[in-house]
Amino acid sequence: MPDLLIELFSEEIPARMQARAREDLKKLVTDGLVEAGLTYASAGAFSTPRRLVLTVQGLTAESPTLREERKGPKADAPAAAIEGFLRSTGLTRDQLEERADKKGAVLFAVVERPGRPAAEIVAEVLERTIRTFPWPKSMRWGAGSLRWVRPLHSILCLLSDEGGAQVVPVTVDHLTSGNTTEGHRFMAPFRFAVTGFDDYAAKLKRAFVMLDAAEREQAIWHDATTRAFAQGLEVVPDPGLLSEVAGLVEWPVVLMGTIGEEFLGLPPEVLQTSMREHQKFFSIRNPATGRIEKFVTVANRETADHGATILKGNAKVLSARLSDARFFWENDRRTVDTVGMKGMAEGLRHVTFHNKLGSQWDRIQRIEALAREIAPLVGASPDLAAEAARVAKADLQSAMVGEFPELQGTMGTYYARAAGLPEAVALACKAHYQPLGPSDEVPTDPVAVAVALADKIDTLTGFWWIDEKPTGSKDPFALRRAALGVIRLVLATNARLPLLELFLVGYEPFNWVLTRELVHDEDAWKEESARWLGITVEEAERLRSRLQEQQRQRGQRGGNLSDVCIGFNNLVHPGADLLSFFHDRLKVHLREQGIRHDVIDACLAMPGNDDLTLLVKRAEALSAFLKTDDGTNLLQGFKRANNILAQAEEKDGVEYSFGADPKFAETDEERALFAALERAEAAIAPAMQAEDFAAAMAAMAALRAPIDAFFTAVQVNADNPVLRRNRLNMLHSIRAICARVADLTRVEG
Repeated sequence: MPDLLIELFSEEIPARMQARAREDLKKLVTDGLVEAGLTYASAGAFSTPRRLVLTVQGLTAESPTLREERKGPKADAPAAAIEGFLRSTGLTRDQLEERADKKGAVLFAVVERPGRPAAEIVAEVLERTIRTFPWPKSMRWGAGSLRWVRPLHSILCLLSDEGGAQVVPVTVDHLTSGNTTEGHRFMAPFRFAVTGFDDYAAKLKRAFVMLDAAEREQAIWHDATTRAFAQGLEVVPDPGLLSEVAGLVEWPVVLMGTIGEEFLGLPPEVLQTSMREHQKFFSIRNPATGRIEKFVTVANRETADHGATILKGNAKVLSARLSDARFFWENDRRTVDTVGMKGMAEGLRHVTFHNKLGSQWDRIQRIEALAREIAPLVGASPDLAAEAARVAKADLQSAMVGEFPELQGTMGTYYARAAGLPEAVALACKAHYQPLGPSDEVPTDPVAVAVALADKIDTLTGFWWIDEKPTGSKDPFALRRAALGVIRLVLATNARLPLLELFLVGYEPFNWVLTRELVHDEDAWKEESARWLGITVEEAERLRSRLQEQQRQRGQRGGNLSDVCIGFNNLVHPGADLLSFFHDRLKVHLREQGIRHDVIDACLAMPGNDDLTLLVKRAEALSAFLKTDDGTNLLQGFKRANNILAQAEEKDGVEYSFGADPKFAETDEERALFAALERAEAAIAPAMQAEDFAAAMAAMAALRAPIDAFFTAVQVNADNPVLRRNRLNMLHSIRAICARVADLTRVEG
């Protein structure tokens, strides 16, 4: 069975496109081979800045012969029908077979498609792959029609087996496939022939090309960390930069340089960001001081002077870049010294956050109000939380963040410390953006937690208010990430937040504007208000009348609208929809922890479901309980009781909820169940009051045996109507007691 080797050799492929291109080449070619009837044992794709490579091992030598039978019309069908069938099969009338059928003779076509050699199939698949390759961006050059990410220079395509290697003839515009490739652009700029993948990889290595991107990454990291360790230093980990640099070189040569003494006073994050973004340098840190003191650059060639000239040029360019960074740093520090962080934030009055949600300054005022409300709930000082909210986004006006937006928050922490603000305020400047993703750290300082929650809740309430909600896969304002951030903050800190009340606080600034217009300027704003609220103009008019009536009842004449805003919140409040969005995100979060969706639904149906900490605590306890034998069997008993009760209530048209009386119990099983229900209720009530769900579940578990015994020994729908009613009321007691813990009707099983 032959092996296939393909190389597409071109000018430099952007590093960010290489990983996707490897996968696309592998998928397009192997899918095409399989669709044509070939099979293979394994396949691997590789890339360097100048080449995409695919190797396929154990390819079948030819596709199998295929025999297909197709049923046609009846033998005596109209001529037009038979002619159409002949055209579709490519056969003549005498090549068709007549076979007996229960409705008469029917025509059949037997079509044989002979197998084709692998080389013929590979040529077709590769040409189609090259012409339709899905580059994010591509270019056309010369007179041909071919488009590629950069000019394509050569195609290598070989099929090799024990008998030797053969070139698969592929022609794409001016390019014809061959068996040669080229080594390193500078260190081995000559072409050479290869006979298969092993020969190809070995000769490339001798020609100063590391084919495997993972091998290049490993070589870079090993050499960089070794050089740093030899000087008592360490490399700052940067997986993204490592992957990018590995895509820029074919023969990585690690060089270490020194940062000028005049720049060592810059914050480490500034040095690291400047070197990474502009120069693709790794930062070398002194673990004793935390300062960035040196850098590592990766050259694409070995030189006679061991990289001295390269380092000299890089250091010169780096000095210019860091001079800019130092200017930004010093300029921002002067601003902070002159006007303080609050003065720096003043410029945000003129920075639009969203055309319907006002400026960044407006947003800061809303975040401050929310932070004051949240602070006591997370153990923070309301005044400190409000102060942190006022300055947390001030660095958006700094020159440094203007140059390096990824340093927002980080620079705010440095500037807040320089301004002499409390450490909790300084930490909140950076931490309030967190968590940025599912793997990002969650802040733990109470002030930072308060501002982080306020920031995210303001984002969600604002965009919910203007009806800019996520739809399907589209979430341009990262609202799912904001909701997940709130969930992680709440659960990590065990905060007890009444989300619906906080949503009211978040909506109030928007309600103020809309209420004012509804009350005072009916003609201009009636239609706009109706659109914002999703109601008709007539409903908006009725709402306006109700708000005016509230004003009259409070003796107001339009000057003080705060009470009207509260009334408006109560009348029109989209918080329930936003809470449902939170619940959807929470379900995803808990499913990843092994809690079933139906268990979550059973807890969501309970009161207090806007308290996420309480909700998760209940769901975890219920999930653990249902995994036990007692839990499984009690669930079955509950469902049996609930089904019998529901059928009886529907049939009789009454609700059996007036309390069962033990004096009507006829059997020991009935009396035992009465006693068990009384004990369970006495235990569950204080447990639920104390939010001790484990104790409540244990009390519920004690009902398992009495319920099983009851259904084994007792007929609920007895002939005696008094007994029947009493027993149905007892089933209601079972349902009511269990319902105090969770809505078990929503649990599957």
